Amino acid sequence: MQTFKKIIVVSQDDLDQLNHVNNVRYVQWVQDMAETHWLQNATKEILDNYFWVLVNHHIEYKNEAVLGDCLKLKTYVSKSEGISSIRHVEITNNTNGKLIVKSETKWCFMSTNTKKPTRIPVEVAQLFD
Repeated sequence: MQTFKKIIVVSQDDLDQLNHVNNVRYVQWVQDMAETHWLQNATKEILDNYFWVLVNHHIEYKNEAVLGDCLKLKTYVSKSEGISSIRHVEITNNTNGKLIVKSETKWCFMSTNTKKPTRIPVEVAQLFD
């Protein structure tokens, strides 16, 4: 299973009125990680012919992150079959290793031409094995 990782530092713009990372920001990071991982692996031909839409999203908030925290974001796809894919994102404090957030999202694979769900081709599924 191929993973994609990124390190970020919590900025003032990430905080809410309680001075910890806003839950909406975590959701944005989860989406950003999925998009970045997809764009990094897909060829121009694949990108021209297909796209993903979010079907459902489950997120668990385990610990808080505050201004200046260094966070490691990690994503991987655990399953791709038929027209859907399951993606996981974990966000940990890179200094102490504490799990901050974990999420699981289900994505539907779509044809650019028809704007309808389509079976995930082998070459696409293999991008994340």
